[in-house]
Amino acid sequence: MSRPSPELNLLTLVNRPADDEDEAQFKPLEWNLIRRLVDYARPHRRKFWVMIGLSTVRAVQLPALVWVMGATIAGPIARHDLRVLAGALLGYALLAVWTDFMFHFRQRFALELGEFAVNALRADIFAHLQRMPMSFFHRMKLGRIISRVTSDVEAVRVGVQDVFFVSIIQFGQMVFSAVAMLFCDWSLFLVVLAMAPVLWTVNRRFRFRLSRLSRASQESFSRVTATLAESVGGIRVTQGFVRQATNAGLFRSLLADHARYNVALARTSAILLPILELNSQFFISVLLLLGGWRAFHHEMEVASLIQFFFLANLFFSPIAVIGNQYNQALLAMAGAERIFRLLDTRPDWEDAPVAVALPDPRAPGPAAPPAAGMRVEFRRVSFGYDPARLVLQEIEFTAEPGRMVALVGHTGSGKSSIVNLAAKFYLPTRGEILVDGREIRAVTSHSLHRQTGLVQQQNFLFSGTVLDNIRIGRPETTEAEVRAAAGRLDCLEVFDGLPRGLHTEVGERGSSLSVGQRQLVCFARALLADPRLLMLDEATSSIDALTEARIQRALVTLLRGRTSLVVAHRLSTIRHADLVLVLESGRVIERGTHAELLSQRGHYAALYRQFVQVDEAGAAGGGPGTGAGCAGFSL
Repeated sequence: MSRPSPELNLLTLVNRPADDEDEAQFKPLEWNLIRRLVDYARPHRRKFWVMIGLSTVRAVQLPALVWVMGATIAGPIARHDLRVLAGALLGYALLAVWTDFMFHFRQRFALELGEFAVNALRADIFAHLQRMPMSFFHRMKLGRIISRVTSDVEAVRVGVQDVFFVSIIQFGQMVFSAVAMLFCDWSLFLVVLAMAPVLWTVNRRFRFRLSRLSRASQESFSRVTATLAESVGGIRVTQGFVRQATNAGLFRSLLADHARYNVALARTSAILLPILELNSQFFISVLLLLGGWRAFHHEMEVASLIQFFFLANLFFSPIAVIGNQYNQALLAMAGAERIFRLLDTRPDWEDAPVAVALPDPRAPGPAAPPAAGMRVEFRRVSFGYDPARLVLQEIEFTAEPGRMVALVGHTGSGKSSIVNLAAKFYLPTRGEILVDGREIRAVTSHSLHRQTGLVQQQNFLFSGTVLDNIRIGRPETTEAEVRAAAGRLDCLEVFDGLPRGLHTEVGERGSSLSVGQRQLVCFARALLADPRLLMLDEATSSIDALTEARIQRALVTLLRGRTSLVVAHRLSTIRHADLVLVLESGRVIERGTHAELLSQRGHYAALYRQFVQVDEAGAAGGGPGTGAGCAGFSL
């Protein structure tokens, strides 16, 4: 089944309809998100509770410092008592040193807890992604996944290590300052208390707008990340069709959209914080007026008024900090909401609880004889990536152990879908698939994949060396065993001809190797795994004629005793098939051997004639005949 290209996705990305994440953008914040984040600190609960204690102590220490300062002014300084003043200053200095000493541990433990939390989150996200079926990755854009692991997790880090503990300190500072003010002068404290309804009203007014803009900013950044990943992946096509300027314009549109949300968020914050500050200054002015009037009428000592103002300033100063922390909390909660939405996404399907491991008849050891092939049977199988749109209908065939089944047909006829079903990357919508007589749903995916090998047309290599990539399926194999497998493929000299032989770095996605070299690495990787079922999905389409001749000689030996499903691109492959299935629009319209299908003079024979004509024309022109690429038919 054909997939939309990255370039087409980029064209439609800017004006596409809102997806499920956009629709959930305005979901209100929930307490259970905070609870789930706190759960990530449970393995370090001792340090977490120490942090709670340190934050509470610091919330007490700051008002205590101000109280000692005010008491020093009201006491020994006002009375000109130098002896008591020296003791007060010493006490203040010791309290300040103790406060900073505790602050060191609070900062360190906060950073450690934040790191523990984000490490656990990233590990959970990665493990969750490894369990998801292929259908999930067809829906979920790569950029969104990267955004969850990077920007969203970093937002959560700030929430854990800063917002939570800093808020404890700031609120605690206000509470203890309020208690100290109440003790100092209860009538002036009532003026301070009158500010609470005003602050609540202002906070409530701006809360929803800040929450909405925070989520919108996060979501727009995900779109920017997704488009960037898509553009880099499709850069060859972009440059080949001279779409640099067009794609850059579309990307700038996304950047402008992201900037618009960020500017709106900044403007809203720039309104909220000055309003909170203005309220603080207004109430301090009222305190100054009332306190000055009382001091003027000898109802209050000037030193006590100074002490009260120190405490009032300590009470009002956290307001701006809390406002900023609230903005950070919104970003953290928006990131947490999206992370947990990903973690809560259930796979479209999982191995059944009663599924058992598929028995493996292969004998251990490098000298083991060729493994017995796997029997694969499709019984009236229908399948659709979208269940409402079937791409395979009523497929029936049996691949006997040690036999080759070739799948041919036009692009989009369903060949690769059959391979995906046999590998249990998907489950059939209807019908049954049996492996060694067991329904594929009753077999664990892990045990099945251990006995299968897959080589695709779009070969993928991981960063590392050629040696690392060949032994991905069997990392315990030695270099000698890898060289032996490459020798059986008759391509060892190709690997030895690389700059550092098998230890050559392949680069990102194998960029330092040619297409044919990457294909040979994938062949060696699959064959080193010693599979019982080998699936080749147009695996020789990227190999030149000389290399293909080597591969064909090796395949005769390597496929002996193994079952194989081959989406064949070359005529030389299909001639050796024990069964050829001709597909059209997701249905098997002809079946038989190569010779039998030619004698029927049907659909396959007509396509074969087209292939031969194109192949002969290519040979006459001096170039290798690719056949299928020109005829639009995979052989």
